Amino acid sequence: MAAPAISIRNLDHLGLVAALCQELGIARMIDAVLPKTPPFKVSHGEALVAMIVNGLGFHSSTLHMFPQFFANKPVERLIGPGISANDLNDDVLGRCLDALFEADVSTLYQVMAAQVVERLGLKSTAVHLDITSFHVDGAYEYADGEQTGKLQLVRGYSRDHRPELNQVILELICENQAGLPVYMQALSGNSNDTKAFSQTVRHHLSSLKAAQESRYLVGDAALYCADTLQLLEQQQQLFVTRVPVTLNEAKQAVATISAHPLTALGNGYHGRWQSVNYAGVAQRWLLVRSEQASHREQQTLAKNLLKESTRELKAFAKLSAQRFACQSDAETALRRFSDSLVLLQLDAEVVNEPVYAGSGRPKKGQVPLSYQFHIKGIAATSLARVEEARNQTGVFILATNDLSETLTMAELLATYKAQQNVERGFRFLKSPEFLTSSLYLKKPERIEALLMVMTCSLMIYAALEHRIRQGLVAQNRSVADMKKKPTQQPTARWIFIRFGGIHEYCLGEAPPQVTELTKDQQTILEVLGERYRQIYS
Repeated sequence: MAAPAISIRNLDHLGLVAALCQELGIARMIDAVLPKTPPFKVSHGEALVAMIVNGLGFHSSTLHMFPQFFANKPVERLIGPGISANDLNDDVLGRCLDALFEADVSTLYQVMAAQVVERLGLKSTAVHLDITSFHVDGAYEYADGEQTGKLQLVRGYSRDHRPELNQVILELICENQAGLPVYMQALSGNSNDTKAFSQTVRHHLSSLKAAQESRYLVGDAALYCADTLQLLEQQQQLFVTRVPVTLNEAKQAVATISAHPLTALGNGYHGRWQSVNYAGVAQRWLLVRSEQASHREQQTLAKNLLKESTRELKAFAKLSAQRFACQSDAETALRRFSDSLVLLQLDAEVVNEPVYAGSGRPKKGQVPLSYQFHIKGIAATSLARVEEARNQTGVFILATNDLSETLTMAELLATYKAQQNVERGFRFLKSPEFLTSSLYLKKPERIEALLMVMTCSLMIYAALEHRIRQGLVAQNRSVADMKKKPTQQPTARWIFIRFGGIHEYCLGEAPPQVTELTKDQQTILEVLGERYRQIYS
């Protein structure tokens, strides 16, 4: 009698992803907006979940490789009954991307994110705005030098200085409790950060504000421009943003950092308030000095000072070698040069020099034909300017239009530093282990839709991390971290690693079973709930 066949499929951490998609109703939300006309085997919602599972599988695959990715996965357990790996082909997934694009990915995603935030019970106090670029591989057709569709691919990947690659921009707004993206916008590759932020504030902030009820809009220096600040003031939106150091007002404020005492804010930060009215918007600036940043910057400051002083000394030597026809010209050149100096201080004057006819030594009593003028003196590094440069290391400025006395300096700094949630999300999206660090689709419309899929994957990743941490704290339980010490704040990436090696196996016609779970794996499933235990049962 032949032994029964054994079937083994890799479940790993993908069950967590699929269970959270079920809990949040991702497929139901998509199918309610984008219903398919029967007959069909895979709905658009199920196709989106399949792409999210693939994206969080940390096994980068293009669309036509999806059947191979799911070939050794328990597809029915992850996606839905009756669905096989071959059903998740490039035609099904491509049509899903087309449908997402036609529905307007930004609007659709914002509606989804609002429901997810509500289901998770998140109460954000701020939302964070940022932007990044991705490069796009492949040849794209242009009509009269321009592309069809609203997403324009632009040659030249600015971050890696790759002029042969196409570039596309992704703008995200994330809430500050779990780091979930609550808004996404795919932008053309030539989009400017400042203009993109202004357009978002102008056209989308009011709906986002109504959905999230967050207090502050937080952004980097690109948010701080006159037009955007005035729009925020008109919409009565409180903001927290970094002030560009290129502003003359900012340079003057930084130059006075040592003029008044600073208040300790903890963790090596010190600061003080300064009232400002910029672009007609009353606001407060928080001048901040970071001891850690100052220490880092001073390590390179000496090299920069030496380089700058050497450059100025050479320029002074060149100026001293020049000859001027009149004293006024020489004095003007000396004054302009002195005003341009950053580090040197001069002890110099204009002297005249007689010009005689003929060559060689002039004869005794010979009258000069004319006089020429040149600059003579010495130059030295100004210790006061060096000290001033050292005092300005590690200094940056935060701005807010919240003029209430309830907002402390420490709270403003903490609100801005939560901007790292968006930056962490971008690092996640750009990880080589993620869906893909570059995009390979042929149609710009599908690239725009795929950027939504990538954002959905980030949303699920952040939501799962939040659910796990929240559950561990609520039940006063913990799992081992990388150093085998108990923690209630594991990253989702670490949990994914810990769930590696879980398989679904089937012996002959017997019902499929899941391999034995470790103690930490059981703990995670118990804090997440029954839905998760069932997927791993």
